[in-house]
Amino acid sequence: MADLAPYAVSDTNSRGRKITEAAPNARSEFQRDRDRIIHSGAFRRLEYKTQVFVNHEGDLFRTRLTHSIEVAQIARSIARHLRLNEDLAEAISLAHDLGHTPFGHAGQDALNTCMKAYGGFEHNLQSLRVVDVLEERYAAFDGLNLCFETREGILKHCSAENAAKLGDVGERFLQHRRPSLEAQITNLADEIAYNNHDVDDGLRSGLITLEELATVPLVAKHLQQVKQAHPELPERRVIHETVRRMINTLVTDLIQQSERNLTAQKLTSIEDVRTAPAMIAFSPEMNEQQRELKTFLRTQLYRHYKVMRMSTKAQRIISDLFGVFMADYRLLPEQFQVQDEAVRSRAIADYIAGMTDRYAIREHRRIFAVEEVPI
Repeated sequence: MADLAPYAVSDTNSRGRKITEAAPNARSEFQRDRDRIIHSGAFRRLEYKTQVFVNHEGDLFRTRLTHSIEVAQIARSIARHLRLNEDLAEAISLAHDLGHTPFGHAGQDALNTCMKAYGGFEHNLQSLRVVDVLEERYAAFDGLNLCFETREGILKHCSAENAAKLGDVGERFLQHRRPSLEAQITNLADEIAYNNHDVDDGLRSGLITLEELATVPLVAKHLQQVKQAHPELPERRVIHETVRRMINTLVTDLIQQSERNLTAQKLTSIEDVRTAPAMIAFSPEMNEQQRELKTFLRTQLYRHYKVMRMSTKAQRIISDLFGVFMADYRLLPEQFQVQDEAVRSRAIADYIAGMTDRYAIREHRRIFAVEEVPI
């Protein structure tokens, strides 16, 4: 840690934990955070939560777990190059999707609609709720008692109304301040990972083709390079090589632009980071290329009729479960049975958000299927 930049987060300038604990042995505070996240139940369940394709649709598609690991790998690489805290970047990366519902964004949208009268649902807030409250592993506290900077980084977005309820971790949204550079890195590492790996999964599924992708400048450039260098390469390896090069280009651009920003701003402390503009960024040219790729994926993959069909099923499952549990709390497992309507709605949201794709499907069948379904 001695080689960290003066504006990096470290054990010495951290705002610490809500509940004071003795310093860890043989590891840093943020290594401890990472380890607690990895050993949590919510982290394990990410293995069976959708990225784009529902878990049972194929064994090789990304899940929330593999996505989180990929984000962590990219974030660590960037943090190391910029002399920032790799362990913090990794911890935030591994925790950022802990609160995601089953069935990806379709599940989140459905649960948010169900919860509209009770404060809504947002997976960033739910991820923070998981690490602050819902994990039950330690004798001395609820949640994981993570460091402030890890918790802050998990909370990517937050309305002013919700921020006011969150105390210290919500302050920056009210005061219009920035999170740590490590949190900023994780935000963009997430973007790099899901854009490029959705390209890979979209091609693997056959829902998009290389010919269609070749209309996107960022893809076309790297695809042409691969075909010129390896004209006899099988398509599967062409895809992997193209995606690999795209990720490298994006990471390199992000590092170079961020270095220019940091040099120009002359930061000397973590407090300077919080009052400065966003320092971790792509170049304007790369921002535009990223935007074009996102537009392509949104129109050609995320709105593909086969994806939309599964999304519609997912929304039905979430809505049905929420409705039946609100109508009769006795159908819930005992730890979620609450008579007060407002409190019950949040308990139901916790229960549904914690489900894996296959568990949600099975739970729906248990309640609504006429034929007998094993308990």
